[in-house]
Amino acid sequence: MRSLLLYNGRIRTLDPRQPLVSALAIRAGQIVAAGSDDDVRAAFSSADAPDTVNLEGRDVLPGLTDSHLHFEWYSLGLQAVDAETPTLDEALSRTAAMAARKPAGSWITGLGWNQNEWGGQFPTAADLDRVAPEHPVFLKAKSGHAGWANSLALRLAGITATTANPPGGEIVRDERDSPTGILFEDAMNLVDHLIPVASAEQVAQAMLPAMENAWRAGLTGVHDFDGARSFSAWQMLKARGQLGLRVVKTIPVRNLGAALQLGLRSGFGDDWLRVGNVKVFLDGALGPRTAAMIAPYEGEPDNFGIVVTDKEELYDHATRAAANGLAMTVHAIGDKANHDLLDVYAVIRAEERERGQAPLRHRCEHVQILHPDDFGRLAELNVVASMQPIHATSDMRMADRYWGTRSAGAYALRTQLEAGAPLAFGSDCPVESFNPFWGLHAAVTRRRADGEPGPDGWYPEQRLDVAAALHGFTLGAAYAGYAEHRLGSLEAGKLADLIVVDRDLFAIDPMAIRDTQVLGTLIDGQWKYRDF
Repeated sequence: MRSLLLYNGRIRTLDPRQPLVSALAIRAGQIVAAGSDDDVRAAFSSADAPDTVNLEGRDVLPGLTDSHLHFEWYSLGLQAVDAETPTLDEALSRTAAMAARKPAGSWITGLGWNQNEWGGQFPTAADLDRVAPEHPVFLKAKSGHAGWANSLALRLAGITATTANPPGGEIVRDERDSPTGILFEDAMNLVDHLIPVASAEQVAQAMLPAMENAWRAGLTGVHDFDGARSFSAWQMLKARGQLGLRVVKTIPVRNLGAALQLGLRSGFGDDWLRVGNVKVFLDGALGPRTAAMIAPYEGEPDNFGIVVTDKEELYDHATRAAANGLAMTVHAIGDKANHDLLDVYAVIRAEERERGQAPLRHRCEHVQILHPDDFGRLAELNVVASMQPIHATSDMRMADRYWGTRSAGAYALRTQLEAGAPLAFGSDCPVESFNPFWGLHAAVTRRRADGEPGPDGWYPEQRLDVAAALHGFTLGAAYAGYAEHRLGSLEAGKLADLIVVDRDLFAIDPMAIRDTQVLGTLIDGQWKYRDF
């Protein structure tokens, strides 16, 4: 690997000792010097002539990390129906087109529908039957917490008017108690287990073009929340020298026993692939109104959401994991789910102190709405607030409709920043695009691309400045991923992961952040993507 000199740039290092430099010296995948052009050139001897790149004044940022996504799900989704459409008819048209390409009897899957964009009414099996009567069809909602099946899929799954709701799930029924085709939470498993499963090799192959998309978006690292098959696929790519992202891999709670038997600990691994935390779902999501709430949803006095994992069961998992060096990472959307999670973390922290154990890097995934009494508890317990800023702008209409004035405590980025909680930002892709500049734009403006809801944004007191927002995708993500000494800023001794972009995020109209184009992505000192 040849040494590399980048010069004549505007390089935002995120190193407070020298936040803006013009040049970087890179050797063996690592930054060895940062500073002025002349000073950095001096880092190379005559015998170590580097490749040189004149940045011609272009802007450079540390590589960006998505702290919460589902990379396998995204990769395989590139081969499925994109159901994120403005109308039901368009989703059905795309399903019909897929049915025309596939043999009768084969499964059609997809992702992205949101009934709230279609007027609020959930679609039905009959809708899908009209366009794909000879294929079993199962399309997951944008939230990932609801599924939409056609009649053939329901029949294959044995779901009838007499089928009981499974624990942690609901089969939606019409006035005659017949299933409508909509399945909430764990009821989706009734259909999911019938769909042919891709092999780890097929997942690895699907990840190759997906990684290229990630590089073009400016991502150099991901925290992956899919299952064991995904972990196998990442390892295959690493063994073949094809792994082109820094990966932190969570452990699904169903694999906790195996992880304990193997003696895995959070943070174990290397600069390319590390073991993360143990993932548990506490509740559902806002879209299907299954997030667990302290008070009922607006206009639905009997709906408090769905508790997927109760407090006692969560504690059982967490105490076993923490005692063996495995931190927890817990999906909590509603204010009740977050409250219960923080209660459990308070007990786990006390147990860690009793053992004389260093505090583990436990995480709360999403932190979408907190009760005011809980605003400061993540900071008090030193729990990572793993948040997705783009959810605020995507969900704001739903939040106002179903949470009402409680939305003042929703997606509360600045509240958590000022309280002192460690922040790590992501997208929850494929629920949202993993384009990090969309997330940065949402964090800074609290507005959609079209400017909604107005110049000040939605709950503007929660806006972040560019530096704080960028921190969540860089240094904050590095800390949450056990790599803050290796990643997150551009300084001597850290890995040479960076991106070249077409604008200065610190100087432009914040609304223009969303349109940022990545001109180059360098990982481990090598160009993965370059267009300048």
